[in-house]
Amino acid sequence: MLNDRDFHKNQESVKSAVFIGNYLPRQCGIATFTTDLSESFASIAPDISNWVIAINDKPEGYQYSSRVRFEINQDRLHDYDIAAEFLNMNHVDVVCLQHEYGIFGGRNGGYILELLRDIRIPVITTLHTILKNPSRQEREIMRQLSELSDRLVVMSHRSVNFLRDIYETPEQKIRLIPHGIPKMPLTSPDIYKSKFGMENKTVILSFGLLSPSKGLEYIIKALPAIVKNHPDVVYMVIGATHPHLKIAQGEGYRLSLHHLAKELGVSDHVVFHDRFVNLEDLIDFIGSADIYVTPYLNEEQIVSGTLAYTLGVGKAVVSTPYWYAQEMLADGRGRLVPFRDSHALANEINFLLDNPEERNAMCKRAYQHCRNMVWEEVAKQYLHLFTQAKQTRLRAQVPVTKLKTLSAGRQRLPEIRLDHLRVMTDDTGILQHARFTIPNRDHGYCVDDNSRALIVTIMADNLLPQEPHAKSLSSIYLSFLDHAFDEKTGKFRNFMTYDREWVADDNWEDAHGRAVWSLGVTVAGQDKGLAASALYLFHHSLIALEDLVHPRAMAFSIIGIHAYLGVYSGDSNVRRIRGVLSRKLMEKFRENAKTDWPWFEDILSYGNARIPHALILSGQWMQDNEMLTTGLRALKWLKEIQSDNESGAFSPIGNSEWYRRGGVKSKYDQQPIEASAMIYACIEAFNCTRDHEWIRFAYKCLDWYLGANDLNVSLYDHSTGGCRDGLEPHGVNENQGAESTLCWLLSLIALYNHRGAEDRTEESKREKESSEQTPLTKSKKTP
Repeated sequence: MLNDRDFHKNQESVKSAVFIGNYLPRQCGIATFTTDLSESFASIAPDISNWVIAINDKPEGYQYSSRVRFEINQDRLHDYDIAAEFLNMNHVDVVCLQHEYGIFGGRNGGYILELLRDIRIPVITTLHTILKNPSRQEREIMRQLSELSDRLVVMSHRSVNFLRDIYETPEQKIRLIPHGIPKMPLTSPDIYKSKFGMENKTVILSFGLLSPSKGLEYIIKALPAIVKNHPDVVYMVIGATHPHLKIAQGEGYRLSLHHLAKELGVSDHVVFHDRFVNLEDLIDFIGSADIYVTPYLNEEQIVSGTLAYTLGVGKAVVSTPYWYAQEMLADGRGRLVPFRDSHALANEINFLLDNPEERNAMCKRAYQHCRNMVWEEVAKQYLHLFTQAKQTRLRAQVPVTKLKTLSAGRQRLPEIRLDHLRVMTDDTGILQHARFTIPNRDHGYCVDDNSRALIVTIMADNLLPQEPHAKSLSSIYLSFLDHAFDEKTGKFRNFMTYDREWVADDNWEDAHGRAVWSLGVTVAGQDKGLAASALYLFHHSLIALEDLVHPRAMAFSIIGIHAYLGVYSGDSNVRRIRGVLSRKLMEKFRENAKTDWPWFEDILSYGNARIPHALILSGQWMQDNEMLTTGLRALKWLKEIQSDNESGAFSPIGNSEWYRRGGVKSKYDQQPIEASAMIYACIEAFNCTRDHEWIRFAYKCLDWYLGANDLNVSLYDHSTGGCRDGLEPHGVNENQGAESTLCWLLSLIALYNHRGAEDRTEESKREKESSEQTPLTKSKKTP
């Protein structure tokens, strides 16, 4: 630690310092480090000008605090040049760079070297990653980084050895300054547990950005053995999924942990807090922990801010032996277990819980070891280093809440993304098919897909009013339907070639029904211009509805009619047509249904659940109990038919041979249209019965897209926002066509809408607590 005389001498020497790196609210460990270091530096040296150049990983950047005065788009080389000029013009005394290969643009982050070459300022570089086996390019970048820096700061003794022995860095350039930690007293976890509703619980904690390399599944696998001995244990996982992983793979890793906990029967002992928490909240979470666990899978981790924080506040730690853990947990400051060994994790955790005296002694050893790591002391060491760099100029070549368990909580929904929809759409409409992820123009367009796309964009616009593309896409799809409508026949033509020529097709019913459905939804939407155009088409398309003979076409039309009646409930003619179509469906059921086959036809083919969905809607609002009961009966049977006997997962009827009465259910090709139809029908069944089993099955259908299916592969592509076309006997169909992507989006939007409706119901219920309540009311539906 520096004495007061040296400290004030350093303050007099350095007048300004700039930190370069990621910065909060960007979600990553380096952003947290840069923020903590710059703020701590400001607190110990308020008279020194201290600001930040933030590195952005997205063009729009982030809402930074006033500490950030300049931003660099990591992939724009020109930004690095301008930043160097900005630094030189501001006569900064010293620059402190936070380095990690992946946060800068260029091959292996090489763009940052351009900035360093152009500045005439002493540079202190803090190294957050030092590779034991670097590639030639990585070694060269580190060599140049060492050459262009006045000092290299590392945070572990092993890092010093690596720089000296592997990268041949001169020892006089290397400085060891530990990772900073918050200043907290050594206190009992019980003081903090009440903040999270964890009184009388034993808390095991992991925190940080989630990714598969964290190995959290091994703790969950260890939980049954831990809970058996300590039934009061709760495992808390604090932190959001790493943003870059989320873009590429969505919440797949987190969801796999959810499913694992449920499978092992320990979901009541697991809490996920899916947030990137601020320092104040993080301190409270750490404070509540009895044991902290880092089960990382890879040895090559040279520093860990999460481990430093937890040791610094005096927590008992069990960890796998990655490099930083080996060093920090030496001399009895923690326990190490082999990689990927849940049995060893369970044994060590049980030992510490069974021996509180040993655990407390470990906590005290860790706490005392880390007293020189508090941010105030770390900032003073950086200030001392800044002063040395300025004075000696070694760079001779350059002139101067209460949380819920998984059982109590609800599944996190993926983000609604229209990226692939935009890719598949041109100024005519949405193309039917794709070859892998690119539109296949050979098959042109169809009303079926443009109708689905119109529904998606209208509903997305309601959910995401800031989505910039929803309205323009809606206009394209509605224009396509307008052009498809044949005034002479009163029917919609379905297929158009890429050359914009209509193809004769006598099978008009499904396309007509889907068009009516989409028009009804558009009439009920928020955009008055689109609604007016849709209203004209809707009324002109009604004439053909009474000629429909196929049950799915009737069902599509009924669903659209209910959306329309949500706005124009007094339209007698539309109500009459609804009655005609609904009674036709009932007649088909009476003609075909048997005790062991309660269905409308002798075959289960495609989009099956839309038929009972339509009857459930009509049964409620026509006050026809037989109709409602029939819809629910048929849907319940369909749900049983499409449930895996062992796992209970959704296993839809395959489209290769479908399922005929007296035959065998086709297992493949399973397609997204079945999951989408089932989700909508289940939500409507829940709306009128309040039986949560329907909602549980709707989420199983969503999970089918995400990998909980017969092939255990994800159909949803997190990187494109598209959906693969189906499950085939030998794997997934990699084409991401319009129908599959639209069915995925329809499924997701349906569950978002359901969740919003339930939230509003609960809010209304709380507001009326003082009055006598009837059972939960139905969510808003069409009259």
